[in-house]
Amino acid sequence: MSDTNQFTTSDLPLVAFLVIRGLSLVMAKKNISGKFEFLLDDPNDEAEALSVEYINSDFCKFDNQIRSIKKLLYTSK
Repeated sequence: MSDTNQFTTSDLPLVAFLVIRGLSLVMAKKNISGKFEFLLDDPNDEAEALSVEYINSDFCKFDNQIRSIKKLLYTSK
């Protein structure tokens, strides 16, 4: 394993945002409980700050709208 900082999350949209912002995806898997797990290299220790940036971004707003629309589709008869 490398000696760089690493960041772990299960949030797929956040991972996409972090990769767009320059972090490298090291590992992606579905664990035994079915939950996703992602590991990213974070050499500049910026993943936490970028996570906050994501929450306040249009990327997050977009993702929330996608979730709302999917929920509407799945609950429609």
